[in-house]
Order: sequence, then C-alpha cells, then structure tokens
Amino acid sequence: MTELRRLDHVAILVRDTDEALLYFRDRLGLPLHSTERLESPPVRLTYLDAGNVFIQLLEPLNADSALATTLDLSGEGLHHICFGVDSVPEAVVELSDPGAPTTLGSGRGRVSGFVNTSNGHGVVIECTEVSPSETLSTQPV
Repeated sequence: MTELRRLDHVAILVRDTDEALLYFRDRLGLPLHSTERLESPPVRLTYLDAGNVFIQLLEPLNADSALATTLDLSGEGLHHICFGVDSVPEAVVELSDPGAPTTLGSGRGRVSGFVNTSNGHGVVIECTEVSPSETLSTQPV
C-alpha cells in the first residue's frame, strides 16, 4: 500500500505568475523558493515556501493547452494538491481507477504523476517523489 509521506504542494492555477506574486509573495509574505518553465506541458511553475508545504503557482504558457482551457472555463484557483511518495509510478497506478491510463511528468527535477480517478471528490491529486529523510527545507531548487 502506498504511503503518502506528506503534503508537498498546493497548486493554484493563475493567468499571470508575476501578478499572482504581488499577492502571495508581497502581500502574504510567502518567500519565493524557485521558478521553472517546463516544455511539456508548457507551463511556468513557481514555488513559494509556506513553512511546511509549498504553494505552487501554475501558469499555462500555451493558449491552446488544457490548462488554458480550464482557466477560460473556471477561472483562477485551486488546481490540485500533491503528496510526496516513495515511488510515483506505483502510487499513481495504485491510487488511480483500475485500468485507468497514467502519465508521468516532472517538476523540481523529480518524477511526478497525476492520479486518474472518477471519485476524487472534486480534488485532483498529484504524487511526487520524496525520500523518507527529505524535509521542505532540504528540497533542491
């Protein structure tokens, strides 16, 4: 059975990261941890340190992407929550519906994947690889 080690991050879908930073970094005082751009899917990921969990700002960089469509239909807001696990491939298969397709990706230089289930109670779940000894303050940029 997969053990969810800890909550890694809460992802917020935003139209403009720089504008969102005015609130999350400048007004709430959350320190900027890191920013990266991924090729596939084309997104900008920005991580803010909220003490024991990251807040991830998720900005689509392609107007034709699924994330951009979600923004157009639903607006900005909570996109997913991500748990740290020992083995992402095993966790995603185990937590997804039987026979559901799985896709692995990356973020912060580590393997990640989304759980594919029809009964997530409205919450999208992602898993990312963390070692048992890793804490938020020891995570690589």
